[in-house]
Amino acid sequence: MPSPGTLRDSTQIVLQYDLLDDVREEIEAEFVVSFHEHTPETCRIIGSPVEIRALSDYLARQGISLP
Repeated sequence: MPSPGTLRDSTQIVLQYDLLDDVREEIEAEFVVSFHEHTPETCRIIGSPVEIRALSDYLARQGISLP
C-alpha cells in the first residue's frame, strides 16, 4: 500500500503565485485541477495523478521547475 506522502506528491504541486502569472489561465483551460492557497505566497494545485503528471510536463516546457 502506498504511503500518504507518495499519494500526496502525485496529486498536488505547490508553487509560488508569481510563477503562475503567465500560465494560470492556460492551466485552468487545459487541465482539470483546483488552485488553493497554501501560504500567502504559494498555492497548491490539486488534481488526479494523471493531470498532475501532465501539468508537471507542461510547466517544465514553460521553464518552470518544480521544487
